[in-house]
Amino acid sequence: MPTPGGIDIQPQVTHLGERAAHFHNFWLMIVITFISIFVLVLLAWTMFRYRRGANPTPSRNSHNTLIEVIWTVVPVAILAAIAIPSIILLRDQYTPPPADVTVKITGHQWYWTYEYPDYGVSFDSNILKEKGDPTLKPGDRYRDPAGRDGPPLLAADERMVIPAGKVVKFIITADDVIHSFAVPAFWTKLDANPGQLNETWVKVDADKTGVYFGQCSELCGARHGFMPINVEVVTPDQFKQWVASKGGTLAGAKPAATTAAAPAQPQPATPQPATNQAATAQN
Repeated sequence: MPTPGGIDIQPQVTHLGERAAHFHNFWLMIVITFISIFVLVLLAWTMFRYRRGANPTPSRNSHNTLIEVIWTVVPVAILAAIAIPSIILLRDQYTPPPADVTVKITGHQWYWTYEYPDYGVSFDSNILKEKGDPTLKPGDRYRDPAGRDGPPLLAADERMVIPAGKVVKFIITADDVIHSFAVPAFWTKLDANPGQLNETWVKVDADKTGVYFGQCSELCGARHGFMPINVEVVTPDQFKQWVASKGGTLAGAKPAATTAAAPAQPQPATPQPATNQAATAQN
């Protein structure tokens, strides 16, 4: 979850997120810091060295071929060094491996719907109100004052549940306006557009079970700030138990065996006594 006063990227729990965070922290930050310091020193030196008091007669030089070649070639080399790993990351992010679990995510004003088409599970997820909220009705659940449900404005009444160590494909859309599904710890942020299906994927490390928080990251209306995302990452066995608790069917489960119907018998001419209902149900 977000850290009060934090300025860094949230710890990543997917391999792709770890690569992206490493690229940001140990390549982009170093490059941009060096460029910023170099430009600052160059400006300071230029203002001091070429001030009017030190140069009463200004130079009439109009260009320098070596400098012009350097300030053209070096930026191109820097951009190429940034572009190549960036393109590789984008390729991997939008080229998902075969999915173990598929979740369809639909944004509404102002809540989310999660569907698991392979398991027959579907439910809505709304923000969990705070204790003392004037809109609370008798019997409504509210956020645990101890914070076990999550931080303020980020706790939801229903969590998306996915298995750790498995490839999970997200199919993201909306039914009214543009929303954006974002979970920072997964390095995931993708727009939910009405009438359009966008896809991304995650594979949370097998040892990183827990609850991860996100929110709608596209200005979508008056209650935009009240569309939290809660993703609970569990073990594969716990995921199967959760699917069963939601009344879903486990993927690949065999249907119950049924007996073949007996051929129809001709109706007797005289009425027969009623059959035993319990015996009939057992057959």
